[in-house]
Amino acid sequence: MSTHTKPLILGVSGASGLIYAVRALKFLLEADYRIELVASKSTYMVWQSEQNIRMPVEPAQQEQFWRQQAGVEGIGKLCCHSWSNVGANIASGSFRTLGMIVMPCSMATVGKLAAGLSSDLLERAADVQLKEGRKLILVPRETPFSLIHLRNLTTLAEAGVRIVPAIPAWYHNPKTIEDLVDFVVARALDQLDVDCIPIQRWQGRQD
Repeated sequence: MSTHTKPLILGVSGASGLIYAVRALKFLLEADYRIELVASKSTYMVWQSEQNIRMPVEPAQQEQFWRQQAGVEGIGKLCCHSWSNVGANIASGSFRTLGMIVMPCSMATVGKLAAGLSSDLLERAADVQLKEGRKLILVPRETPFSLIHLRNLTTLAEAGVRIVPAIPAWYHNPKTIEDLVDFVVARALDQLDVDCIPIQRWQGRQD
């Protein structure tokens, strides 16, 4: 049984950079969090193009798939949802959560959320966080940003969404790709007051 009573929603959209979602899931499950995961329809395509891997369609098979990718078995609680199941628990404001993080977040998802549109469960769950005044964190993985992207992100920031671009720092002397990824994931989770990633944080200069 997880020691964290409220679940955290992890949304995975069809942007490049699935490693961000995998690393987030690894640390959250190891810290015994309850995770409600929903991947958009285009995420299936991204797995195929980035890793040449087929992500299962059935939620039960998806749970095993994500646990295998994260290298975490039997720890934490993971529940996967189909992108089309807009009747899932996370589609309702009465289902209480710690908040939601969308990582990576595509510009298509950003645009729909900024316009108040929700055509699938990921977008609906994010819209619920907004209307309920809960924490919503987006980790956009795009470059460069167009003026339209920036305006959409500004609209969401004005609505209270935390925007954490996938931009790593270098003061912690990263040695691997995972070091760079984990820094971004940690900073995103910081917005939810979740501290479960052992990164080297800035301690200030000693003159």
